Amino acid sequence: MISLNHMPNLQNAKKALRQNIKRAARNKTKREAFRSAVKNALKTKTADATKQAQKALDKAAKAGVIKKNTAARKLSRLMKKIAKK
Repeated sequence: MISLNHMPNLQNAKKALRQNIKRAARNKTKREAFRSAVKNALKTKTADATKQAQKALDKAAKAGVIKKNTAARKLSRLMKKIAKK
């Protein structure tokens, strides 16, 4: 969460703070979406759940919530865990 202990004085700094709060909220929902999708895929181990997790990871990477290589690494580890069991 963004700390609001210090409110900016300048108009452009106020706008930047508003933008940061909106972006943080948007990123949080995307992050929660891919994390829950990955957990669901691990729990159910179905092809559909795995596909949803892959889709959520790719969306998060495309939106810039996580980096492309991070998404690839998480997907690789997910597939490895699912194949193992």
